[in-house]
Amino acid sequence: MFQDFQVPTYAGFWWRVLAYIIDSLIMSAIFFPLGMGVGLAISAGGDPNSPLLPLANLGLNGVSILAGWLYHAFLESSSWQGTIGKKVLGLRVTDLDGNQISFGKATGRYFGMILSGMICFVGFIMVAFTEKKQGLHDIMAGTLVLKGPGVTSYPVPPPPPDFGYRGGGPLNI
Repeated sequence: MFQDFQVPTYAGFWWRVLAYIIDSLIMSAIFFPLGMGVGLAISAGGDPNSPLLPLANLGLNGVSILAGWLYHAFLESSSWQGTIGKKVLGLRVTDLDGNQISFGKATGRYFGMILSGMICFVGFIMVAFTEKKQGLHDIMAGTLVLKGPGVTSYPVPPPPPDFGYRGGGPLNI
């Protein structure tokens, strides 16, 4: 006597900011020590103007983009449907029909996020003003970020009793 309905609740701007902060803390916990280690190793040579320092910095930036891409794309296309920050807050990334997204779509969404940040964060701020709470990267990838469980069960009332009246005019009693 229960029927399943998809009830989308779009994740608002501040929920998504909080998820981003959680994810950033996780990524920083990994890359801060790595960056410090590379910096200390290069500066141990004694030359603070070493030409290796910019190259190492460029390499770390490349590795952080690669790691961010894999982190977002694998988790958002997995059965979790979101990063650790999103999972903690009960958010999930879906396609426009509420289904799990592919790795390719998650990849497009991640690189769209980089673009959203490159244009003075306007792509992220759009979340606060669009009907479905989509950022530029969501619109580009055809994704939504929803809050809450994917399917909710609601009781469906039984049909009304049939007393034999078929309509079409006044009751003949």
